Amino acid sequence: MTPATTPVPDSDARVLVELRGHLLLIGLNRPEKRNAADARMLSELSAAYGLLDRDPELRVGVVYAVGEHFTAGLDLADIGPRVQSGTLDIVPPDGLHPWQVDGTQLSKPVVLAVQGICFTLGIELALASEIVVAAEGTRFAQLEVSRGILPFGGATTRFAKTAGWSNAMRWVLTGDEFDADEARRLGLVQDIVPNGQQLEHAIALAERVAAQAPLAVQAALQNAKLAHRGPDAAAEAQLPALLARLSASKDARIGMEAFLTRTTPQFEGR
Repeated sequence: MTPATTPVPDSDARVLVELRGHLLLIGLNRPEKRNAADARMLSELSAAYGLLDRDPELRVGVVYAVGEHFTAGLDLADIGPRVQSGTLDIVPPDGLHPWQVDGTQLSKPVVLAVQGICFTLGIELALASEIVVAAEGTRFAQLEVSRGILPFGGATTRFAKTAGWSNAMRWVLTGDEFDADEARRLGLVQDIVPNGQQLEHAIALAERVAAQAPLAVQAALQNAKLAHRGPDAAAEAQLPALLARLSASKDARIGMEAFLTRTTPQFEGR
């Protein structure tokens, strides 16, 4: 059985963490609540992202969910009072904000596997990830305006950049549900697979990314995020220094030798 359908026995963790080679598998584990996020889950998720960011052996994160649904969104009974009082602090000392709306930036790519319902913060986690795989039948909704609040995990800044202004506003301002095909049309989802195969497919994609030169992957990601968050000129100005640094790396020599000898490179991240 895969961890997408079976939680770790006897684990009461809200977020499961498994090291698999150069991958870090991060599983939302509150299936009895449709993986609705309370403060504890958000804190544990932040801790997992912190581990992914700082461990040099980890190259790619894979985020999935235990049970039938990815997430129903926020557990408002737990989160609501914290938001109103201004005491919602989800990032522990060794953590990193999963949605990166606090000025931080994850240095490693994330592949997301979703199924069932993927509401509110689930969409925003997709927008903060690099590749999203959805099971057929997945339903999406940015419901916050229907609850009297607004999206605060990145949808107001990233959705329009991904999908276009009116495409994003169609869903952000109505709270309506949309399906996986529409999510792919909007650019939220890259691959749609049969239900139950989303995690396997996401892991395969993550392993493809992890097989590449990690310093190069991280530099490309950093530069792309800089361009996505600001003017292209800032990212373009950074390119010569990034290229010079990567060209002097051991991985660049490994890549060139593999090209000349027609062998598969084994990158070291140096």
